[in-house]
Amino acid sequence: MAQVAYVQASRIYPGSDTPAVDALDLEVADGEFLVLVGPSGSGKSTALRMLAGLEDVDAGEIRIDGRDVSDAAPKDRDIAMVFQNYALYPHMTVGENMGFALKLAGTPKAEIKDRVSKAAGMLDLTAYLDRKPKALSGGQRQRVAMGRAIVRSPRVFLMDEPLSNLDAKLRVQTRSEIANLQRELNTTTLYVTHDQTEAMTMGHRVAVLKDGLLQQVATPRELYDTPANVFVAGFIGSPAMNILTAPVTADGVTVGGLTVPVPRSALTGVTDTVTIGIRPESFELSSSPTGLQLDVRLVEELGADAYLHGTVRHGGEAQQMVVRVDGRTPPVMGSTVDLSVRPGEQHLFHPEDGRRLAA
Repeated sequence: MAQVAYVQASRIYPGSDTPAVDALDLEVADGEFLVLVGPSGSGKSTALRMLAGLEDVDAGEIRIDGRDVSDAAPKDRDIAMVFQNYALYPHMTVGENMGFALKLAGTPKAEIKDRVSKAAGMLDLTAYLDRKPKALSGGQRQRVAMGRAIVRSPRVFLMDEPLSNLDAKLRVQTRSEIANLQRELNTTTLYVTHDQTEAMTMGHRVAVLKDGLLQQVATPRELYDTPANVFVAGFIGSPAMNILTAPVTADGVTVGGLTVPVPRSALTGVTDTVTIGIRPESFELSSSPTGLQLDVRLVEELGADAYLHGTVRHGGEAQQMVVRVDGRTPPVMGSTVDLSVRPGEQHLFHPEDGRRLAA
């Protein structure tokens, strides 16, 4: 196990003036499962490859247990990486694939057999040790790739979107297996994904990146309840938060014809308008007129919940909005419903720089 730290670490690819990773400051505690999440091009995989030694560090440092490893060769960092495409040797059996790195390191055969056997037991692969990768399912191949990393007993696990090639059901099952395995091994782990659901369900903490810049690092609950800026607010949560620019009045913030009560102290530095975010579950259906009406264009029925997709009249324009309601008695498509907002569940952001305003 090990502590990992990015200290103002940057990576600029040749021919580009914009850093792929820009002055990243991030600490990962010993035994922590940290998820790097962000859209395509945010720099999350580059940050992981910098730690692995597969990308140069053009400025700043990367430290493992306090030692600067920015210029160290990958083999000298004692890390193990699990890739998106498994990268298994097709001519080797599962057992040979899992033990290959140990064989190259000159580990005694008896020890290799013992470590492979233990890892296979943890991953439910014991019955498949003599099979070739082509005889395995996608989920089994991914577990073999995990086993290859486990047998090395590295100080740090690095995982680069390991579930993206799996179907939806298998992805849910495998992410649970990975999270449980990490808890059992207690090995420091950095996990890269573009899927915010994976990030929220697996990580002890989640680091959100955009355009190479760290936007926020926090627990999943903190990210959801107190996003640091508009980008994090819109990225974390499915369906996404409804975000509008709304006028400020003496009584609060006006959305459509509905005034959402907001204390003036929460609007410090804001004059005429503010950016307001409201999550789909923070709306309530009202039996009386509220001034905020949703024209329902689509109803997604998901069993216990239903999502209403529609438009509201706001600022003289039709604005898209998503509302979560009880799935047993949802409004019908084409209807119009009145909405209110649960007290205190709105999120306020500065209209210019997007930073979160104090509650």
